Amino acid sequence: MEQNQPQLVIITGMSGAGKTVAMNSFEDLGYFCVDNLPPTLLPHLIEVIGQVRPKIAVAIDTRARDFIDSFFVVYEDLKKTDLQTRMLYLDARNDVLVRRYKESRRSHPLAPTDSPLIGIERERTLLEGFRDKAQMLIDTSDIKPLALKERLLKEFTEGTRIPFTVNVMSFGFKHGLPLDADLVFDLRFLPNPFYIPELRPKTGLDEEVASYVMQWPEAKLFYKKLVDLLEFLIPQYEREGKSQLVIALGCTGGKHRSITFAEAISKEFATQYHIETNHRDYVHAKEEK
Repeated sequence: MEQNQPQLVIITGMSGAGKTVAMNSFEDLGYFCVDNLPPTLLPHLIEVIGQVRPKIAVAIDTRARDFIDSFFVVYEDLKKTDLQTRMLYLDARNDVLVRRYKESRRSHPLAPTDSPLIGIERERTLLEGFRDKAQMLIDTSDIKPLALKERLLKEFTEGTRIPFTVNVMSFGFKHGLPLDADLVFDLRFLPNPFYIPELRPKTGLDEEVASYVMQWPEAKLFYKKLVDLLEFLIPQYEREGKSQLVIALGCTGGKHRSITFAEAISKEFATQYHIETNHRDYVHAKEEK
């Protein structure tokens, strides 16, 4: 696909075949994603959103069954424009879909009081037209979610994966744990520069504070062990398909020790990974000066 041309991907297919994984994948690729949109609203969405977000992904399935007939009229009209439109249809064998419904303990949306198989058969009938018109059909019966994500990333970026990002965050425990952290390390066992009058108003971004924090044998040893651990862990997270890994380093106020270590870890891995450094409570640190 030409990158400057507006793009629309329509995600459809059987319930339980992987549409949620697909939507998450397109979000990672920078698409503006909308789930369960009535097809008649598609032109309005493209008109409003397409000006600022040229890549749009929309999931349409039997939850919008009252609008299914209107979809094909809208779809044919869209194909007459300069909008690059592709339809992705996700399917799976009946036995696999039944198993997935039983594992999730959900009822089928088309058979809330009947067996999942009855709903699956009804859905296949309703979606026949979608399957026939789809440019890309993926049977997920024997595909794990990670493999599906990898395939979509490869297909819709022409073989180029989005960068894996390591977000290194400093924070203060007194301001609360970061809810989005994958790994949290507590630095409160190290000597605290807060109790040194001339260092108290400074932060870990200042050389005097960083030198003080890193001068202690336990700080040097912990840093070495932390680097060794991260050298092992980061590739494992990347291999599992994560697009971002958040490493949080905390001290009491998020001002001295955590910032020092976050800066050091960011520099340590800067040549290996795409690093984003965030000092979450730096605003508090400046206020406390």
